[in-house]
Amino acid sequence: MINNMKPKGLTISMVFEAESANYGESVGNVASLKKMARGKGDQYTYISRQAIRYNIVEQLGEAYAEVKAEGSGDKKVIQFDQNATIKDYPEIDFFGYLKTEKGSNGKKRSAKVRLSNAISLETFKGDLDFLTNKGLADRLKENMNIAQAEIHRSYYRYTLTADLDQIGIDEEYEMEINNQEKRRRVNKLLDTVSLLYRDIRGRREDLKPLFAIGGVYDIKNPVFQNVLDVKENRLVVEQIEGVLFDNIKKDTYCGLIEGRFNNDNEIKVKLNATAIPEFFNSLKAKVSEYYEGN
Repeated sequence: MINNMKPKGLTISMVFEAESANYGESVGNVASLKKMARGKGDQYTYISRQAIRYNIVEQLGEAYAEVKAEGSGDKKVIQFDQNATIKDYPEIDFFGYLKTEKGSNGKKRSAKVRLSNAISLETFKGDLDFLTNKGLADRLKENMNIAQAEIHRSYYRYTLTADLDQIGIDEEYEMEINNQEKRRRVNKLLDTVSLLYRDIRGRREDLKPLFAIGGVYDIKNPVFQNVLDVKENRLVVEQIEGVLFDNIKKDTYCGLIEGRFNNDNEIKVKLNATAIPEFFNSLKAKVSEYYEGN
């Protein structure tokens, strides 16, 4: 299969605010947040890319790809069904698949939409939430069960990138969907990310961006992934300006929810920031222009 579409990459880096949105292994009766250490041991919590992917697929509003279990016992593997293809399921069009088959190398498709972990921009200080089942225990006049959970509220940043010229094309099955459907899928993905949320431990955490920057480019680099930072509730604009090469700046859009950062005016003046809905509408227009022009 020959792909005649001009290589184009969609990339968006976003900042949102959330609380305790991804737990890992528990230690005793303490539920531990996923976190990493940097510098002199400062700890930062993160929401894994797998968790974000799960929420995107869940909220995309498309049919789930069919799955099956292969093997038995400890060797049982859950994977996508051999008959599940990109034609019917945007999920595997976006995020790829690995389908094993006895006597062959199987079939695989790399992700065409990639996500980074969402890493906190403020350090974790070891705060704990004290949990009990007092309400239920009082009904039976029994002793309470006690547990603890680490808690952390912070700004987070993450990046989404998409290979627009590879969406809707699968060489394993010699299959390609039409450009109108490619456009619909990518724009629906953008709609989903613009209002993303995450359900965890009885809470619904809002993951929609407070700040977003990106565009459709001739390169596929996640340009802004490592330059988004917040210090003293100010977005560090200088770091962003440092990667705005001429060939990137002309195709870059920026979105902002006003009133959350102390330097709103600086962001609007130096980065030409608009409202978040307008930002996503601009990206959807560029995506539509790309697919309609090929």
